[in-house]
Amino acid sequence: MARNEEKAQSMLNRFVALQAEEKKKPKERRPFLASECRDLSEADKWRNQIMREIGRKVAEIQNEGLGEHRLRDLNDEINKLIREKSHWERRIVELGGNNYARHSAKMTDLEGNIVDIPNPGGRGPGYRYFGAAKKLPGVRELFEKPPELRKRRTRYDIYKRIDASYYGYRDDEDGVLERLEGPAEEKMRREAVEEWTRLEEVRKEARKSVKSGEVAMVSATAREILHEEEEEVVEEERRERELRERTEEKEREFVVHVPLPDEKEIERMVLEKKKMELLSKYASEGLLEEQTEAKDMLNIRRA
Repeated sequence: MARNEEKAQSMLNRFVALQAEEKKKPKERRPFLASECRDLSEADKWRNQIMREIGRKVAEIQNEGLGEHRLRDLNDEINKLIREKSHWERRIVELGGNNYARHSAKMTDLEGNIVDIPNPGGRGPGYRYFGAAKKLPGVRELFEKPPELRKRRTRYDIYKRIDASYYGYRDDEDGVLERLEGPAEEKMRREAVEEWTRLEEVRKEARKSVKSGEVAMVSATAREILHEEEEEVVEEERRERELRERTEEKEREFVVHVPLPDEKEIERMVLEKKKMELLSKYASEGLLEEQTEAKDMLNIRRA
């Protein structure tokens, strides 16, 4: 009995569902061209429908176990829907609606960084990859950044950074070097003055002892200083003598023991040589011999 009631209830449910389907309006299809839509609310409705389809397919493409072919097909369908969405967004702007393309999402790589892939057509977004499609062979390389090659610096780049500070010309400007070298410089100067004063006193004592004839009482240091002074005097005299000899050698005139031709003689010899070259070029040897014999007979000398 219970079985018959269940069958009747099932048939009643199917009958009620069939009546509800008959009362519904026929399902509207989205226009193939966005330009056919004349109503702004209708255009927003079709755009929202495309957005829901894109969201459903993007959620499906996250599954890496679908296989390469299915992932590629899903990615193509999503890109087709995105292009269609851009058409509807332009149509909404034309009808006076909001500009949704201004706040569209950017494409990101595997690490979440925004990647701009230009569209060769010049209109709308370029081809994009979603979910597991980014890890397909041949696609992963698009998102990998090439390693940065360290460019070798040229000699120009190296010398471009060199200035006066590199050679130490500005070391004194900060005052650190002056504070460090100041005491050391004063100490060295004081020691040099003390040494010069001591040597000067020794020289004076040595000169006094030499003048007074007390050579035996002169200390070894004084003798050494006097000997150095004598050597310096001798060396200075030698330099002066060499300099004087070199000056005298330069002042000596060069004496020539053979007669040298003057400028007129050289000009005459050059002119004669040129004449002979022209004659040898345009006159025969027989003509030259006859000319020479004629000059000898007439006793004509070359001027």
